[in-house]
Amino acid sequence: MAKRNEPLVTHIYTADPSAHVFEGKLYIYPSHDLDHEKTSNDNGDQYDMEDYHVLSMEDPDAPCVDHGEALHLRDIPWAKQQLWAPDAAFKNDTYYLFFPARDGQGIFRIGVATGKSPTGPFKPEADYIPGSFSIDPAVLVDEDDKAYMYFGGLWGGQLEKWQTGEFLPDAEGPDPTEPALGPRVARLSDDMLGFASAPKEIAIVDENGRPILAGDEERRYFEGPWVHKYNGLYYLSYSTGSTHYIVYATSTNPEGPYHYRGRILTPVIGWTTHHSIVQFKERWYLFYHDSSLSGGADNKRSVKFTELHYNEDGTIRTIDPYEV
Repeated sequence: MAKRNEPLVTHIYTADPSAHVFEGKLYIYPSHDLDHEKTSNDNGDQYDMEDYHVLSMEDPDAPCVDHGEALHLRDIPWAKQQLWAPDAAFKNDTYYLFFPARDGQGIFRIGVATGKSPTGPFKPEADYIPGSFSIDPAVLVDEDDKAYMYFGGLWGGQLEKWQTGEFLPDAEGPDPTEPALGPRVARLSDDMLGFASAPKEIAIVDENGRPILAGDEERRYFEGPWVHKYNGLYYLSYSTGSTHYIVYATSTNPEGPYHYRGRILTPVIGWTTHHSIVQFKERWYLFYHDSSLSGGADNKRSVKFTELHYNEDGTIRTIDPYEV
């Protein structure tokens, strides 16, 4: 049986879970860490994933099922390496799998594959989404049927190299006293295969409306965006990277600006932290990963989940995943 705060599966390493409810079941779309020995670096070379598996649970108390390989690097014409954190969406009677990978020039782009089942198999488009870059796509299909992609990650995710709109390999991030880089958002076309609008930066501001600064590493955006709605409000949650928190900000507009509200998850074992938030029936759940199963190896992580709770004012209670 699936247990909260325990690995969903132990026969493979999984990370970066994107959880959704499709066809009345919980489906989880993680990345698949290979059982390789790799030296860690800030470029993320240790994360050398090659395929995606889809996991599912009938409900949070049911066993987790691995449906096997849904997409492999060798089947993606434009991709050279590193299938990092994916996401999935349903629209047009079709399931879409969005994923980042490095192209032949070593530049991260975002691709899309389609299937008729939430478990795949997924058939990739011949090329990446025009105008896409960086990593960590997360897609929200809103109540009005408009779909938005949120994406971007620093360092290995190359976001700081796109500040001019073009890829500059030697570009660095802003000075610590300057506003931090925000994630990008783009509205997707009706067929979900391209951008209907050019990606734009999301502003994340503090309680006084001032931009979160690049040096504010406990609150600034680093990677792993996720947007969900609760009581009509948009919640943008993300990883702070070097300080290893999952934090969140809220807005009345899916494209922001977003106001910082607080922490969702305290640091986990391992360098990365990456999550998703989903409602199943009347309850809300946080899916995340850590490296406890591998004894702390950065590139051998395992997906877990726990219940998430809101306060009456709409704030989210901070979760300590190791609290007894």
